[in-house]
Amino acid sequence: MSGKTVYLVTGSNRGIGYSLAAAIAARPNTIVFAAARNPAAQSLKDLAAKHPNVHPIKLNSGDEADNAAAVAEIQRTAGQLDVVIANAGIAKYHGSLTTAPLSEFRDHWEVNTLGLIVLFQAVQKLLFASPTGAPKFAYITSGAGSISSYVNMSLAVYGSSKAAANYLVKALDVENPSLIALAIHPGWVATEMGNAGAAAAGLPQAPVKVEDSVTGILSRIDVATKKESGRFWNYKIETGGQFWDIPSDEIPW
Repeated sequence: MSGKTVYLVTGSNRGIGYSLAAAIAARPNTIVFAAARNPAAQSLKDLAAKHPNVHPIKLNSGDEADNAAAVAEIQRTAGQLDVVIANAGIAKYHGSLTTAPLSEFRDHWEVNTLGLIVLFQAVQKLLFASPTGAPKFAYITSGAGSISSYVNMSLAVYGSSKAAANYLVKALDVENPSLIALAIHPGWVATEMGNAGAAAAGLPQAPVKVEDSVTGILSRIDVATKKESGRFWNYKIETGGQFWDIPSDEIPW
């Protein structure tokens, strides 16, 4: 696949993941493996029909067998992997730490944290063989995972899972000299998941448009070098003065 850049995007059947896959697919000389629990989703069928360089594949976050099978399919189909965007995640519980069920912690950590480990361990061999010599692994995290910039929105379950995964991104950077590992905050995006959080906060919808988030995320990934690796990036500087805005390029851990 000389001359092609091969991407794997997880959680790509809707929301940010779908829009990332679609934006990358529209670029020249790209191959996109759009991973989802249900690769037969109509959204992915339509995307693949529009862009022949899109390959929907099955990948359930945290499932070792699924991840291994997905990587084997990428190897068979493309023979290489250059960029992984770990976007799959859940945020289905809002509530106080004092009453949060342990089952919710287990669910969020299984997908948002352990899912990152399973994915990296599955892709690492193929990713490190990337002909670019500088493969990229981007984790779509959340500002809710910042401890230094803690915002009280009853997000202990979700935020803790993201904070732990952020630590893993730093570890990936330090342990792998050739890998460019990024944690990227996508903004508070008007997706199904983001709007559910907005409703819990008493807002009509989340404030960031999906297309603006995707443009910002890809702008970070596209230009990233080892200098940017192992750091926590904002999709863009937000200066609206709202409590959810993050007015800096880099977010403190």
